[in-house]
Amino acid sequence: MFKKIIKFLFRFTLLLFLFALLGVFIPKFIVLIYASPRTFTVDNVPAERVAIVFGAGLLRDGSAGPVLRDRVETAVQLYQQGKVDKLLMSGDNSFVEYNEPEAMRQYALGFGIPDEDIVLDYAGRRTYDSCYRAKSIFQLDSAILVTQSFHLPRSLFLCNWLGVESTGVEADNTYFRKVSRLYWNTRELFANFQAVWDVMFIKPLPVLGEPEPIY
Repeated sequence: MFKKIIKFLFRFTLLLFLFALLGVFIPKFIVLIYASPRTFTVDNVPAERVAIVFGAGLLRDGSAGPVLRDRVETAVQLYQQGKVDKLLMSGDNSFVEYNEPEAMRQYALGFGIPDEDIVLDYAGRRTYDSCYRAKSIFQLDSAILVTQSFHLPRSLFLCNWLGVESTGVEADNTYFRKVSRLYWNTRELFANFQAVWDVMFIKPLPVLGEPEPIY
């Protein structure tokens, strides 16, 4: 009797483990398949009016960290090549001392981007929020998304699902350590699950406000 119970528990645990794996990897495959035909380089991406640049970590002094600098540099290339007219910097500004959009703005200004062509979204606390607000607040129907290759598929999935017809450009100008890339890609497995869960079931509302259409 005891052996039967052990076998049952083992099989039940194995089944749960398999379901958990499917729950993590299926969303990953969904977003990868969705993003593949929508991913371009700076040179061959179709021109759009606006590029959305997603926030990332800051350094202790409040300036853009290496991941964020990579994204801004790619957006600058798009602007300089005439692929976009405006840069929407969307990031987290939950605290006064933590301001991703302003850090992006300052870094872009250093490359000669005119201040009037930079738009800041201070409530892009996560990718879902940035995409939702791009449509709801900034009233974009289409855009080029700029972020690293590990994050781009989820961004494309979310923005397109939330009504912003998007293509994407990978911001992979900088080589990052393997351990960092492993961490980011592992984290994306769970973030992809959350993204699919959000758009299909929870449909959360981010911080909203008055419309600020980008002209």
